[in-house]
This record gives sequence, C-alpha cells and structure tokens, in this order.
Amino acid sequence: MERRDAWTDPGAFEVEPGIHRIPLPLPQDGLKAVNVYAIVSDDDLVLIDGGWALDAARSRLEEALATLDRTPADITRFLVTHAHRDHYTQAVAIRREFGTRVEIGVGERDSLESLSSPGAISLTGQFQVLETCGAQELLERLRAAGFSRRIPNENWELPDVWIEDRAEIDLGVRSLTAVHTPGHTRGHLVFADEAEGIMFAGDHVLPHITPSIGFEKAPGTLPLSSYLDSLATVRKMPDMRLLPAHGPVTASVHERVDELVAHHDARLNATRSAVVAGSGTAYETARALTWTRREHRFDDLDPFNQMLATMETAAHLDVLVAQGRLSAADDDGVTIYAVGAE
Repeated sequence: MERRDAWTDPGAFEVEPGIHRIPLPLPQDGLKAVNVYAIVSDDDLVLIDGGWALDAARSRLEEALATLDRTPADITRFLVTHAHRDHYTQAVAIRREFGTRVEIGVGERDSLESLSSPGAISLTGQFQVLETCGAQELLERLRAAGFSRRIPNENWELPDVWIEDRAEIDLGVRSLTAVHTPGHTRGHLVFADEAEGIMFAGDHVLPHITPSIGFEKAPGTLPLSSYLDSLATVRKMPDMRLLPAHGPVTASVHERVDELVAHHDARLNATRSAVVAGSGTAYETARALTWTRREHRFDDLDPFNQMLATMETAAHLDVLVAQGRLSAADDDGVTIYAVGAE
C-alpha cells in the first residue's frame, strides 16, 4: 500500500503531458509540502504557485527543474492561487533575481498591501477575531510564543498583475480560466483547463484535509459562507481531475467537493449542538468539539492550531446565525451565541 504522504517525495512528476507536479518542503509538522505545477513548453515555463521562500524549497525546486532541463531563470511567470506564504513568497524571491512576472487574484490586494507595509504585525487580524471569540487565554499564549512579532517584509511585495475573475490566460500550449473561489482567502483563485479536464485547485479543494477558512491579513465577512458558495461554483463546472496544492492528484473535483460540503454540514450541526449544550463563545464552542480526522481534543492542539480551530468555529457559528439557527449578541466586545429557531 502506498504511503499516505508519498505525494511529498521529491521530484518532478508528470501528471499530464507537459505538466509536472513538484512538491516543495514546508517547515511545519502538519503540512509537509506544497505542490507547485510546472507547465512546460518550448518557449515558456509557467509555475502554478511558487512555494515558501526557504533555502530547502529553493534547492528542491532547482533539483526538480533540472530533470526537465530547466532552471529558475527559465520561469517566465507565476500564476499564484492565493497570498499565503507557502504559495507566494518564493515567487517574489525568484522575481527579485530574474524579473519573473508574478500574477495573483485581485481579491488579495488588501491583504498584500497590508503585508507589504513596513512594520506590519503578522497576526493582527487574527488576534482581533480571537478577541471577539473570548479567547483571551489563547491570545496570551500566542503572544508569549512570539506570534505578535512584526513581519519581515523582504518577500511580501505586490504582484505584477492582478487577475480578475474569469480571466482567460493564454499559455500557448493550453488556456486556463481563472475562477474566483473566496473562502480560504478573499482572493483565492483556481485555474481551470476545461479543454483538457484539469483544475489547479490551490487550497480550495484538497483531497485529504479541509482548508482553513478566512486565515489572511485582511479577512472578509462570513468567510465560510463564501467558501461554501465557492464550492457550489466549482461543482457547477464540468468535473475535472483535481490538481491540489497539498496532497496527491485525484480523479474528480466533484467527488471531493461533495465530501467537503457534507463535512461542513455535519460540522454546522455539531457546532450548534455544542451551543445547545451550554457553550456561549466561539472559544468555548471550539473547546467542546474534536479536531482533525483523528478527532483530537482541542487542548491537545498546539496554540497555532488552536487559533485556527477557534477561528473556524467562529466561522461556523456566524453561518448558523445567518441561517437563523443561532442568535448572537455583543458582550463588551465578545460575541455570545445562543440557541435560535431551526
């Protein structure tokens, strides 16, 4: 039986003629790698996503491209799905060396302008959300662990091109359609090649895990609602092979979308049940739920993942309020949830 993490093994793996999946390492224990996809032709080398600007990732990219008789200097453009560091920052670093064009969705403008401003603090927006979640204890632990530090700006710069929703991108050997899929971030894009039946899905549709919701420098309102709407958008498109940013290539986008929708339906029900049982804040509710497919207790998560769990819980609670299944009231800056009518 193939290892579950076999997709993280180094190399350049042809997934379609002229398209190679290149896993690049990440420093966290959870997500071990991010897939970038090299689209190779005689005249161009286009990368979908760039990886994290780490020495190990740069070395791994150079080794993989060498098997294709290419180097980073040959990359003509980056098409980036969203503005998270494991997708964006290495593209900026390579642009600084070779002038490579970097393109990303226009919905990422607010976050990137904030990230690239001098003296920006990495988790300002997230800390503000945690305040409303009643997670003061968690905030103190995050600050003690150094998460309130300022962001080094060297790899946070604006792109060369802001991509609009439904933009047609001509790569010569193939044409991609950029589809705005907010939720994971406000400006997330997937790139669809409907003629060949493949979708570069970024973090919108992942085969093994559910993406975090609204984790960005400038979060939008009701990010889970946006995410579910974006899943519906993709589900209405023709089914395609799933080329994800984390995990192996799989046969069907639709199959995984259906699983993600079912997961969030179940999660909404479990979240409401926790409020029925007495949880009032998003932090209390998150602590009442289990996490990951292994159903870990909240207290067994590290502080960073507790933050993600609390924010995801708040996103589910806010959708339940929008659906009329819960009510919400402000108590000195903390949102308190209560049972509403079904």
